Amino acid sequence: MFFDPHARGVFAVLPADGGDTGVYRWFVILEIVLAVVTFVALCFIVAPYGRHGRGGWGPTVPARVGWVVMESPAVLLFAAFYLLGTHRFAVVPLVFLGLWLLHYVQRAFVYPFLMRGGGRMPSTVVGMALLFNALNAWNNARWISEFGTYPIEWLTDPRFLIGLVVFLGGFVLNLASDRILRRLRGAGSTGYQIPHGGGFRYVSSPNYLGEIVEWAGWAIATWSPAGLAFALYTTANLAPRAMANHRWYRETFDDYPVSRKALIPFVV
Repeated sequence: MFFDPHARGVFAVLPADGGDTGVYRWFVILEIVLAVVTFVALCFIVAPYGRHGRGGWGPTVPARVGWVVMESPAVLLFAAFYLLGTHRFAVVPLVFLGLWLLHYVQRAFVYPFLMRGGGRMPSTVVGMALLFNALNAWNNARWISEFGTYPIEWLTDPRFLIGLVVFLGGFVLNLASDRILRRLRGAGSTGYQIPHGGGFRYVSSPNYLGEIVEWAGWAIATWSPAGLAFALYTTANLAPRAMANHRWYRETFDDYPVSRKALIPFVV
């Protein structure tokens, strides 16, 4: 069963047979299955980019190029899929479009050019991320502009208001944490250092925590199956990497803060 933005209960039925609706249902289910598979795989294999980069994964591309290529579908394809919807000019879908682009324009076309260093990433990682972003763009864009129905009153619904606050809070935490990481690599600086300040006072990967919180907020604000699938996938993808980062910091730096957790302050 699927979320209905008008339903006061948690679930409402979206027909599973016939036409675009049936196909859409299976794409959302596919994303949830991918979340489970990704989580299990990443509990055993650390994705080979960034501080965990290593050989044996085929040809590589400059990290800056890789980020643009794999994240741009979340902007370009999302916009194209969104414009197919019958509700594309309605106010609430346009608000959701703005929130989505707020994150992904920065991630695809700003963040890569703020990166410091000449790292590379495997083209296999780029390819897998590109395919996921295309699927995720379809699921979320088609929901907000076609399959979901949002009257103007949705902007005052508690689910939208809570989701918006959570989304923006996660977005700010994500950006602030990335900025702290960039500042560790000033002019003439090489290698990795221990980050301090901001969310790093509490966890090793506040940038990942921010992104998980952000898309949880999106799921609440849109009250949608696509939003739920994306929030699950984001957690499945980033939580294991946060744990890997935490282990790496502790193994690399003898003076790493012992009270700092991996992802959730004071918990884990």
